[in-house]
Amino acid sequence: MIIHLIVACEIMFWVFIAAGLAARYLLRKPTLGAALLICAPLVDVVLLVATALDLRGGGQANFSHGLAAAYIGVSVAFGHSLVAWADAQFSYRFAGGPRPVAPPKYGTPRALREWREFGKAALAWAISCGLLTVAIFLVDDAGRTEALEGWISNLTLVLGIWAVVALSYTLFPKREKLTARG
Repeated sequence: MIIHLIVACEIMFWVFIAAGLAARYLLRKPTLGAALLICAPLVDVVLLVATALDLRGGGQANFSHGLAAAYIGVSVAFGHSLVAWADAQFSYRFAGGPRPVAPPKYGTPRALREWREFGKAALAWAISCGLLTVAIFLVDDAGRTEALEGWISNLTLVLGIWAVVALSYTLFPKREKLTARG
Protein backbone atom coordinates (compact mmCIF):
# COMPACT_ATOMS: atom_id res chain seq x y z
CA MET A 1 0.00 0.00 0.00
CA ILE A 2 2.78 2.46 0.89
CA ILE A 3 4.54 1.95 -2.47
CA HIS A 4 1.33 2.87 -4.30
CA LEU A 5 0.96 5.93 -2.09
CA ILE A 6 4.54 7.00 -2.84
CA VAL A 7 3.86 6.75 -6.58
CA ALA A 8 0.59 8.66 -6.17
CA CYS A 9 2.34 11.36 -4.12
CA GLU A 10 5.07 11.77 -6.75
CA ILE A 11 2.45 12.10 -9.47
CA MET A 12 0.41 14.56 -7.42
CA PHE A 13 3.54 16.59 -6.62
CA TRP A 14 4.15 17.17 -10.34
CA VAL A 15 0.43 17.65 -11.09
CA PHE A 16 0.30 20.46 -8.52
CA ILE A 17 3.52 21.99 -9.91
CA ALA A 18 2.27 21.85 -13.51
CA ALA A 19 -1.18 23.15 -12.56
CA GLY A 20 0.31 25.94 -10.47
CA LEU A 21 2.64 27.06 -13.24
CA ALA A 22 -0.12 26.81 -15.86
CA ALA A 23 -2.40 28.93 -13.69
CA ARG A 24 0.39 31.45 -13.08
CA TYR A 25 1.60 31.82 -16.67
CA LEU A 26 -1.10 30.60 -19.04
CA LEU A 27 -4.23 31.66 -17.17
CA ARG A 28 -2.54 34.74 -15.66
CA LYS A 29 -3.92 33.89 -12.21
CA PRO A 30 -0.93 34.21 -9.87
CA THR A 31 -2.97 33.71 -6.69
CA LEU A 32 -4.44 30.44 -7.95
CA GLY A 33 -0.98 29.43 -9.17
CA ALA A 34 0.52 30.09 -5.74
CA ALA A 35 -2.24 28.12 -4.03
CA LEU A 36 -1.65 25.13 -6.30
CA LEU A 37 2.11 25.32 -5.80
CA ILE A 38 1.61 25.35 -2.04
CA CYS A 39 -0.34 22.10 -2.36
CA ALA A 40 2.72 20.29 -3.76
CA PRO A 41 4.48 19.85 -0.39
CA LEU A 42 1.21 18.84 1.24
CA VAL A 43 1.44 15.48 -0.52
CA ASP A 44 4.48 14.79 1.66
CA VAL A 45 2.34 15.36 4.74
CA VAL A 46 -0.20 12.83 3.44
CA LEU A 47 2.57 10.28 2.90
CA LEU A 48 4.09 10.95 6.32
CA VAL A 49 0.76 10.53 8.12
CA ALA A 50 -0.14 7.37 6.19
CA THR A 51 3.25 5.80 6.89
CA ALA A 52 3.07 6.66 10.59
CA LEU A 53 -0.45 5.28 10.89
CA ASP A 54 0.57 2.07 9.16
CA LEU A 55 3.50 1.54 11.52
CA ARG A 56 1.55 2.55 14.64
CA GLY A 57 -1.21 0.17 13.61
CA GLY A 58 1.17 -2.76 13.88
CA GLY A 59 2.47 -2.88 10.33
CA GLN A 60 5.80 -4.57 9.70
CA ALA A 61 8.36 -1.99 8.66
CA ASN A 62 9.63 -2.88 5.22
CA PHE A 63 11.30 -1.43 2.14
CA SER A 64 8.32 0.80 1.37
CA HIS A 65 8.39 2.51 4.78
CA GLY A 66 12.08 3.31 4.33
CA LEU A 67 11.42 4.52 0.80
CA ALA A 68 8.67 6.80 2.12
CA ALA A 69 11.12 8.39 4.58
CA ALA A 70 13.74 8.80 1.85
CA TYR A 71 11.15 10.26 -0.53
CA ILE A 72 10.03 12.82 2.06
CA GLY A 73 13.63 13.80 2.83
CA VAL A 74 14.51 14.26 -0.84
CA SER A 75 11.27 16.08 -1.54
CA VAL A 76 11.84 18.57 1.28
CA ALA A 77 15.53 19.12 0.53
CA PHE A 78 15.32 19.31 -3.26
CA GLY A 79 11.69 20.39 -3.72
CA HIS A 80 12.28 24.14 -3.72
CA SER A 81 15.05 23.94 -6.31
CA LEU A 82 12.93 21.60 -8.48
CA VAL A 83 10.05 24.07 -8.36
CA ALA A 84 12.38 26.99 -9.13
CA TRP A 85 13.82 25.06 -12.10
CA ALA A 86 10.34 24.20 -13.41
CA ASP A 87 9.20 27.80 -12.91
CA ALA A 88 12.15 29.16 -14.90
CA GLN A 89 11.57 26.65 -17.70
CA PHE A 90 7.82 27.36 -17.83
CA SER A 91 8.33 31.12 -17.74
CA TYR A 92 10.82 30.93 -20.61
CA ARG A 93 8.76 28.61 -22.80
CA PHE A 94 5.28 30.00 -22.23
CA ALA A 95 5.52 33.53 -20.85
CA GLY A 96 8.44 35.18 -22.64
CA GLY A 97 10.67 34.99 -19.57
CA PRO A 98 14.45 35.02 -19.73
CA ARG A 99 16.30 31.93 -20.89
CA PRO A 100 17.18 29.82 -17.82
CA VAL A 101 20.84 29.90 -16.89
CA ALA A 102 22.55 26.58 -17.48
CA PRO A 103 24.43 25.15 -14.52
CA PRO A 104 28.21 25.64 -14.66
CA LYS A 105 30.19 22.83 -16.25
CA TYR A 106 33.77 23.72 -15.40
CA GLY A 107 36.16 24.84 -12.70
CA THR A 108 35.36 26.40 -9.36
CA PRO A 109 31.76 27.32 -10.26
CA ARG A 110 31.07 23.65 -10.99
CA ALA A 111 32.71 22.57 -7.73
CA LEU A 112 30.64 25.09 -5.78
CA ARG A 113 27.48 23.82 -7.44
CA GLU A 114 28.38 20.24 -6.52
CA TRP A 115 28.87 21.27 -2.89
CA ARG A 116 25.50 23.09 -2.88
CA GLU A 117 23.86 19.94 -4.21
CA PHE A 118 25.72 17.91 -1.58
CA GLY A 119 24.32 20.27 1.06
CA LYS A 120 20.81 19.47 -0.17
CA ALA A 121 21.67 15.77 -0.11
CA ALA A 122 22.92 16.12 3.47
CA LEU A 123 19.66 17.82 4.43
CA ALA A 124 17.70 15.03 2.71
CA TRP A 125 19.80 12.47 4.60
CA ALA A 126 19.19 14.22 7.93
CA ILE A 127 15.44 14.44 7.37
CA SER A 128 15.17 10.86 6.11
CA CYS A 129 17.32 9.39 8.88
CA GLY A 130 15.48 11.50 11.44
CA LEU A 131 12.14 10.13 10.26
CA LEU A 132 13.52 6.59 10.24
CA THR A 133 14.93 7.01 13.76
CA VAL A 134 11.61 8.37 15.05
CA ALA A 135 9.79 5.44 13.44
CA ILE A 136 12.20 2.95 15.02
CA PHE A 137 11.72 4.63 18.40
CA LEU A 138 7.93 4.76 18.16
CA VAL A 139 7.53 1.18 16.99
CA ASP A 140 9.98 0.05 19.70
CA ASP A 141 10.28 -3.47 18.33
CA ALA A 142 13.62 -4.37 16.74
CA GLY A 143 12.03 -7.27 14.91
CA ARG A 144 9.59 -4.94 13.15
CA THR A 145 12.07 -2.17 12.30
CA GLU A 146 15.13 -4.00 10.95
CA ALA A 147 14.41 -2.78 7.40
CA LEU A 148 14.45 0.83 8.59
CA GLU A 149 17.91 0.45 10.12
CA GLY A 150 19.11 -0.87 6.77
CA TRP A 151 17.80 2.28 5.11
CA ILE A 152 19.86 4.45 7.46
CA SER A 153 23.01 2.54 6.47
CA ASN A 154 22.22 2.75 2.76
CA LEU A 155 21.38 6.46 2.87
CA THR A 156 24.63 7.12 4.73
CA LEU A 157 26.56 5.24 2.03
CA VAL A 158 24.86 7.29 -0.70
CA LEU A 159 25.70 10.53 1.13
CA GLY A 160 29.33 9.42 1.45
CA ILE A 161 29.53 8.72 -2.29
CA TRP A 162 27.95 12.11 -2.99
CA ALA A 163 30.65 13.76 -0.83
CA VAL A 164 33.40 11.95 -2.76
CA VAL A 165 31.92 13.17 -6.05
CA ALA A 166 31.73 16.77 -4.79
CA LEU A 167 35.27 16.53 -3.46
CA SER A 168 36.50 15.20 -6.80
CA TYR A 169 35.23 18.35 -8.54
CA THR A 170 37.14 20.41 -5.98
CA LEU A 171 40.41 18.49 -6.21
CA PHE A 172 40.25 17.71 -9.93
CA PRO A 173 38.19 20.48 -11.53
CA LYS A 174 36.91 19.75 -15.00
CA ARG A 175 38.42 22.16 -17.50
CA GLU A 176 36.88 23.43 -20.70
CA LYS A 177 38.38 21.86 -23.80
CA LEU A 178 40.24 24.24 -26.05
CA THR A 179 39.04 24.22 -29.63
CA ALA A 180 41.23 24.91 -32.64
CA ARG A 181 40.29 28.10 -34.41
CA GLY A 182 40.63 28.71 -37.94
